[in-house]
Amino acid sequence: MVERPMIARSTLLARNGVVLGVVCTLAFAALVALRPQLAKDMRDAAALNRILLIDSLLPRSAVAIIAGAALGLSGALLQRVLRNPIADASTLGIAAGAQLAMTIAVGLFPLLVGLSREFSAFAGGLATVLIVLALSWRRGLDPVTVALCGMMVTLVAGALSVTIILARGEYAMSVFIWGAGALNQQSWDGVITLAPRLAIGFAAALLLLRPLTVMSLDDNSAKSLGLALHSMRFVVLALAVWLAASVTAQVGVIGFLGLAAPHLARFCGARRTRQLLVAAPIAGAGLLFLTDCVVQLLSPGFTDLAPTGAATALLGGPLLLLLLPRLHSTSALRPDSAPRPRSNLAAPKMALAALVIGVILLMTLALSAGRSIDGWQLAFGVRFWELLPFRLPRTVVSATAGAMLAAAGFIMQRLTGNPLASPEVLGVSAGSGAGLTAALFLFAFPSPAITIIAMTIGALVAFLAMMAFSARGNFGPERLLLSGIAIGALSMAIVTVVLARGDLRGYLLLTWLSGSTNRAGSFEAWTGIISAALLIPMLPLLRRWFDVLPLGGDVARSVGLSVAISRLALAILAALLTAIPSFLVGPLSLTGLIAPHLARLVGFREIGKQLIASLLFGAMLLTLADWLSRMVIFPYEVPVGLFAALIGGPYLIWFLTRKETTQ
Repeated sequence: MVERPMIARSTLLARNGVVLGVVCTLAFAALVALRPQLAKDMRDAAALNRILLIDSLLPRSAVAIIAGAALGLSGALLQRVLRNPIADASTLGIAAGAQLAMTIAVGLFPLLVGLSREFSAFAGGLATVLIVLALSWRRGLDPVTVALCGMMVTLVAGALSVTIILARGEYAMSVFIWGAGALNQQSWDGVITLAPRLAIGFAAALLLLRPLTVMSLDDNSAKSLGLALHSMRFVVLALAVWLAASVTAQVGVIGFLGLAAPHLARFCGARRTRQLLVAAPIAGAGLLFLTDCVVQLLSPGFTDLAPTGAATALLGGPLLLLLLPRLHSTSALRPDSAPRPRSNLAAPKMALAALVIGVILLMTLALSAGRSIDGWQLAFGVRFWELLPFRLPRTVVSATAGAMLAAAGFIMQRLTGNPLASPEVLGVSAGSGAGLTAALFLFAFPSPAITIIAMTIGALVAFLAMMAFSARGNFGPERLLLSGIAIGALSMAIVTVVLARGDLRGYLLLTWLSGSTNRAGSFEAWTGIISAALLIPMLPLLRRWFDVLPLGGDVARSVGLSVAISRLALAILAALLTAIPSFLVGPLSLTGLIAPHLARLVGFREIGKQLIASLLFGAMLLTLADWLSRMVIFPYEVPVGLFAALIGGPYLIWFLTRKETTQ
């Protein structure tokens, strides 16, 4: 009687495997029958069509199966060893680290081109995952903390990758096409490279079957059974990273497949460790193969509609949202865990005046100080006025965009009562990118007005979706941030699909993604000034909402406040305050998170003064980031959005991993 449930599960698993095999066979048959072929009247058309079948279509299908199986196995190992249901190469930063290492090797050290791509990818991926685990070690490798640190490390690694790509412009679009996971093959070399690695990885996983089974228990139980927990954990992590890095080195980043495959295997009936190690690779192989078949069937002619890896990444956001209820933290952050000042300011008005003077001095520095071929120089007199038309627009754009992002972050933190909220972290900025992508598809060359409207709609949809999903968890820090990350992942997958096409739309999106202000002119400057002048003065009028909404819906309704209307109005305002800066400086600055934190840390407690201080800090942060981005590697420039992300990313990582969550 005891064996029957296991026999039933094994039968169910085998039946589902057969169904997956039949579906894949039918999809491949349709692909072979409907594949594009050269015209019959062409010379040697039959021979060329045969070559395309044998040396392109067949190896591509084989690579999809092998790469999917390797990523499925890697995801199963990571989820088991970390006891984390959303662990995979994408969420832990392994793919981003591998891509960064390969980008550094290709872009900065071309003489090392003979170095194995797999070695670079493995080194980058392993270094990244070790950084993530080190950051979350103090909280006992808590699943939520590991996931959040992985996402933030991914953000920083992605910012560095894009910076290097832009510095080596001749490689920019080709690296993005590769990084999006293009499975196109011209020979069987990819299969010959990946197949032995999958076989070795699968054999190693079977040898580790008993330790993996024991590691499904808690740490104390695993140690009591004689398992060298830390050593074995490192061995399994190294194996999982090697499998994922091998795939990344060969075909690029295949987003979130390692996350989806183990869960699909469990859904189909895999429960025991042995079953999971077999079913997860099969599920991964089937998922990637079917996705690639669909991409090829929907593609016109011999050109792919989108790289298969980018299309697979579209699964990541929805899947993360579905898995959120299963993710439980053992060391949860608290909604009131923002850093607090030791004391209130004795003279807040004087402090605000000092901040205003600081903004003026900083803008003066940005307009007058700089580097040239002759070294550092201060511009005075005629020289100052000659440089002013070039420096003033980008300085104004940076200051106004920083103030608006700070206002958006202030709104979101007050609306949710959560210090982790900001437009960049919650995926709202990425949502504006999805809106920009839609505008580029609907209009060949959208006007600035249409672009801003589309980005505002995208930001609003992303914000409302995030609010809807995180409301079930009472806007708790983990649920809020993970919801935003999931929506941001889905939005950026949409952007990546277009980026990887390598056409003019991809170039426009790359320019937006980088957040460069070097093209800022009078139009962008006046856009920032007018938008800030119209939107920011609304905030003091909503002071009562900012006081009441963080107390919860019940309290707000008890004092006569319409929660739905107030939240919708603030969401629209936050979307506008996000979309316009995203249009001006890109999506990655993290200014909206940091500026309100600085205002609280300095000692501003009263809502009105805290808001003004946040605006001033936001203007200062992005102005300083823009100036430094022009100076640090002169005569080259680091895009201001990416440079600010390199500053803000470490701050957010520190905030998530600091030992004390309350003070």
